[in-house]
Amino acid sequence: MRSLEQFFPARPAPGRTGDAGLFGPGSTAWRVARERIVLAGGPAALLLQVAHPLVGEGVRSHSAFATDPLRRLRGTLDAVLTVTFGDLAQVRATVQHVVLRHRPVRGALPHPSASLPVGTAYRASDPELSLWVFATLVWSALEVTEAFLRPITAEERDAYYHDMRQFARLFGVTDALLPADYAGLDRYVEHHVRTVLDVGPTARLISGQVLAPDPPLLARPLRRIPSLLAAGLLPPALREAYALPWRGREQVAFAVVRRMVRLAIPLLPTGVRYWPHYLVARERTARTAD
Repeated sequence: MRSLEQFFPARPAPGRTGDAGLFGPGSTAWRVARERIVLAGGPAALLLQVAHPLVGEGVRSHSAFATDPLRRLRGTLDAVLTVTFGDLAQVRATVQHVVLRHRPVRGALPHPSASLPVGTAYRASDPELSLWVFATLVWSALEVTEAFLRPITAEERDAYYHDMRQFARLFGVTDALLPADYAGLDRYVEHHVRTVLDVGPTARLISGQVLAPDPPLLARPLRRIPSLLAAGLLPPALREAYALPWRGREQVAFAVVRRMVRLAIPLLPTGVRYWPHYLVARERTARTAD
């Protein structure tokens, strides 16, 4: 079993002193994304993403996700954290790297899905596919914060989404595509769950590596945690489509984990509670972000 630490991004370079990057201290983006517990939404976000037939096929055909998903997840997590907390030069370099890696990712759906015919073309740079991936990240971050940390008001959801629209634009999502507010984004996610997403063979293949990687990452007593987190956070239709257990014992276990985490997080030292990217950004801007 591999060490869990090797899948967490390393402490980043300090960057240019005083450069707050995209958002800066006091932003809702920093306040939400600084929490390591947001990672608990990773399984749900990934299962939402690959349930989109075109996103799932792109991942299956053009990445090492099926053979080493957790190492790839570390790179994705590092990119998201760098764009959120890095200085402007670090943000530009990371976006350029991601765009170059995505440029050759294109193809066609090899089999029909419930919502799309065989042969439907896809490319990773498609703004509509980028919007779907972006929406899953925003949605899951807020769902995890609400479940495991603290209540979030409608105003804070809007503020976080307003901040993160800047993130989406960097990856080619146009203003014409972006919903006006978080309620609109939530409706967009619900619409996709009802009409676009399809948990077919590709989504199930990838979900197997997300929820039960081989070789295993977690000790045996903890190996059901990713599945439990996904089941507790996903919309019911997706939970059922992925056949994730959600009987009485799973619901009780999720409630217990949720309660324990909510009690524990305020007691953690900052170096454990927050991502190093946030701590470096706070030092770089020479002030405390609330």
